[in-house]
Amino acid sequence: MRISEWVNMSKFNLFALKKFKEISAAAEILSDPEKRKIYDQYGKEGLEREGGGGEGQSAEDIFSMFFGGGRRSRGQSGPQKGEDIQHPLKVALDDLYNGKTIRLAINRNKLCEECDGRGGKPGAEKNCSDCNGRGARIQLRQIGPGMVQQIQTACPTCKGSCKIIDEKDKCKSCKGKKVYKDRKVMEVVVEKGMKNGQKIRFAGEADEAPGTIPGDVIFIVQEKEHDSFKRKGNDLILSLELTLSESLCGFTRVITHLDNRLLRIDSNPGQIVKPDDVRLIQGEGMPLHGNPFTKGRLFVHFKVTFPPSLPLSAVNAIKAVLPRAKEVTLTGEEEECVMTPVDISQFGQQTDSRGGEAHDEDDGEERSGGQRVQCQNM
Repeated sequence: MRISEWVNMSKFNLFALKKFKEISAAAEILSDPEKRKIYDQYGKEGLEREGGGGEGQSAEDIFSMFFGGGRRSRGQSGPQKGEDIQHPLKVALDDLYNGKTIRLAINRNKLCEECDGRGGKPGAEKNCSDCNGRGARIQLRQIGPGMVQQIQTACPTCKGSCKIIDEKDKCKSCKGKKVYKDRKVMEVVVEKGMKNGQKIRFAGEADEAPGTIPGDVIFIVQEKEHDSFKRKGNDLILSLELTLSESLCGFTRVITHLDNRLLRIDSNPGQIVKPDDVRLIQGEGMPLHGNPFTKGRLFVHFKVTFPPSLPLSAVNAIKAVLPRAKEVTLTGEEEECVMTPVDISQFGQQTDSRGGEAHDEDDGEERSGGQRVQCQNM
C-alpha cells in the first residue's frame, strides 16, 4: 500500500469514527425519555450540565436499543438532580458588618405523601399509548419535492411525561400531579464580612419530583447602599464635612460606626486639614469573611465647607495671623474685570451674543440653511 493511500484511508477512518460517535450520541438521547426531555428544553448544553451528554455508544449498544435488546445506556447511573432555585437577598451594609439571621418563606413542590409521589394507586401509571411512552410525537411534513421535514412536539395526552393514569385511579390528594405546593420558612444566616454576589446554599431544598434528586435553594447576597459608609472589598470610606475653622484650628469629632460603637477622632490645633484630605484608621473596616476578628481599613475623606462671606473685622483678624498676600504694583493701565460664579461644567460651552451656541471659526465656512455659501469673484 502506498503512503498516499494509507493517509487517505486514515482520514476516512477518522471521519467515519467522528460520524459514528455523533450518531450514537443522538441515538442515546432519543432512546432515553429523560435525556430527550432535557435536550428539548435546554439543548446540548443542558445535557452536559446535568452530566448526561454522553460520549456515544458502541455498535452493540445501538443495535440492542433499536432491535429489542433494551440495554441501559452507560450514562445512566442513577437519578438526575433537579434544577436549583435562586433568590436575590438584599442585605444592608450594617448586617454584612454585624451578621444577621433572616427568616424567609419559599414556595416549592413536594412529593405527595398520600401516594408517595406515584400520582395514584400502585401500578396505575402506564405508558402513554399515543406516544408509546416516548413523551413526544414525531411528524413528517413535506416542504418540497423530495424534501421532508421532521417535527417533534410534546405529546398532548401525557404532556411529555411519557406516563398516564386513568382518572379513576388518580390520587385524590394531588389529583395525579404527584406533587403539591409547600411553603417553608428558612433561616438564612448572613455571616460577617459577606460580599455582594456571594451565595448562601441550602442543599436539596428545591422542588421535588419523582425519580429526581431535589436541587438546591441558593440565596444571592445583594448589598444595599449605605447613607454614610461606602465599601470596596474589606475597606470602608466615610465622608466627613468640616468647617473652615475646624480645618485650620483643629477639631474633635465622634463617628458612629456600623455596629453603633463611637469612634473619637482628633486633629490638633495648627494641624491643617485641607479639602479632600484623607486619613486612615487601621482595623476599623469590614470584618473578613471566615475570620471576623480581622478587619480591613477605614478611610475618612474630609470635605471643608467655606463660609459664604466674612465680616471686615474677621478679615482683618485673619490677615494679622496669616502670611501676607503678595503685593501687586498697579500702573493704571490695567483693565478692570468683573468675575461671577460659574459651574466648571460650563467650560467649553461658549455662547454667542444672541444667546445661541457659537460655531467654531476654524472651519472657515459660512453656512446658511444647511448649505455652503460660496463667494464669487467680481
